Amino acid sequence: MDISLFKDLDRVGKTGNFSQAAELSNISQPAFSRRIKSLEAWVGATLVDRTRQPVQLTEAGAQMLEAGLQSIARIEQERSQIIDAQTSPDKYIVTFGAQHSISWRFYPNWLQAFEDAYGPILSRLRADDLPNCLQDLENKEVDFVICYAHPGDAKDDGQSIVIGQDKLVPVCKPNPDGSPIFQFGDNTMKLPFLRFGDAAPISQHLDPMIEQFNLGGRLQTIYENSMAGALRIRARDGSGIAWLPKNLIEPDLSRGILVQTGHVDWTVDLEIRLQRNKKNLNQLTRSIWSFLEIRESLYLLSNS
Repeated sequence: MDISLFKDLDRVGKTGNFSQAAELSNISQPAFSRRIKSLEAWVGATLVDRTRQPVQLTEAGAQMLEAGLQSIARIEQERSQIIDAQTSPDKYIVTFGAQHSISWRFYPNWLQAFEDAYGPILSRLRADDLPNCLQDLENKEVDFVICYAHPGDAKDDGQSIVIGQDKLVPVCKPNPDGSPIFQFGDNTMKLPFLRFGDAAPISQHLDPMIEQFNLGGRLQTIYENSMAGALRIRARDGSGIAWLPKNLIEPDLSRGILVQTGHVDWTVDLEIRLQRNKKNLNQLTRSIWSFLEIRESLYLLSNS
């Protein structure tokens, strides 16, 4: 039994017209008529008097409509109570989606700081490429997505909050004396470049800087990968230069496994943002969002 059929019957009763009721249901008039007939077959009685214009519900139709709408209201009320119970802070598991490079170091540190301020939550992390994370957000498979954005990017009408800062820095393996093994001293010599592939969203932030400083002609791509972690491994073994998130490689820089190369201006500032889907909110996720919105506002005020 499809309980939405009672909503169709209600539309017929209110409009007195099958075509108008079908339009309200966003289906064709023949398909709508078949739905009403299927309900009549289930009940075993005529529910709509089609001999009159406008059409009217029969006595049986009015009786079944009242019972059906009461049942729908009860079902939706029970469903709402179940959802509220499951979304209480002690039961609901908040699911985050994050780009791989964010998930390794930034996410656990950010989550700990967040829980210290907000309170403990049950959570899980799904690390993936950004397009997959955003698709999961659209499909309501994750509650939030944490991703990189350029400071100048629009914030999607209240759909994202800045929760951190990072930057892409050019790094490579050092010489024994600590100097970069790949330096931009000779403009005629091309340097091996460990590059984010075109499909990697982070390349959209990096490519404009490379073009701005005319670095494309000084770099020769020898390896491409969408994952910063894969480029990090190749940079550490001395294969070439890579622009990597500083937050990710901070331990490598502090231990001298990687060193920054090139000019100090050849960096790209990044924001780390938390994104949401307004269609997929519950009591707990709304509370988390409100808390983070206030923190972002205080941060902006303190830095203005």
